[in-house]
Amino acid sequence: MKQLQKNIALSLMGFTFMAGTIAHADEDDIRKALSKSMPSIKIDSIKLSEAKGLYEVTVGANILYVSDDGKYLLQGHLIDLAARKDLTDEKLAGARVSALDHLGEDQMIIFKPEQKKYKISVFTDIDCGYCRKLHSEIDQYLAEGITVQYLFYPRAGKGSDSYNKAVSVWCADDRNAALTQAKKGETPDNISCDNPVDKTMKLGNEFGVKGTPMIVTEKGTIFPGYVPAKQLAKALASE
Repeated sequence: MKQLQKNIALSLMGFTFMAGTIAHADEDDIRKALSKSMPSIKIDSIKLSEAKGLYEVTVGANILYVSDDGKYLLQGHLIDLAARKDLTDEKLAGARVSALDHLGEDQMIIFKPEQKKYKISVFTDIDCGYCRKLHSEIDQYLAEGITVQYLFYPRAGKGSDSYNKAVSVWCADDRNAALTQAKKGETPDNISCDNPVDKTMKLGNEFGVKGTPMIVTEKGTIFPGYVPAKQLAKALASE
């Protein structure tokens, strides 16, 4: 999310929407204008929003709004005052689910219960205290029927100790065992290979990760921070 905001800020310096020539832009007009002004941003979809006069633009796991004359771009949440509902948050949840599906399970380290009831995706940092606490209780999550899909998000950034540990764990013969040992404080063998760490960090930034662990449910709801297994199972059951 922060990177998207930076891209938009930089792009707006040379922003040349077609407002002067178009009284009412359609989806194609807006796509062309956005692509011209912000070529680094990949637009996934453009459609009319619930609010009159606004188009909803999906960019990865983020949502922007553009006025229907192509003149204004807005960042923020659209609230239905009568229904007291955050419409943007609902759409963001769907965007997160799509983004995780697009990433694929082959880019994650997965712990599966015998009886599957729920599934969560967890952005994790090997050296984060609460990430370690969560993983130390992995058997409790599995006992609740929760599949845990780990995505690496080393908070210290690319090239850091935590980043290198994440790469080493991914490249181990048994990733699950290597992750468990690393979460206990053991330093994994320093090895490298093709890995998804950069991809999962990028996705975490799109999701607005501010700390780890960050839990994302099957419906795209976010739980920031550690949540005990039984409490999480209750929350998942009520979704």
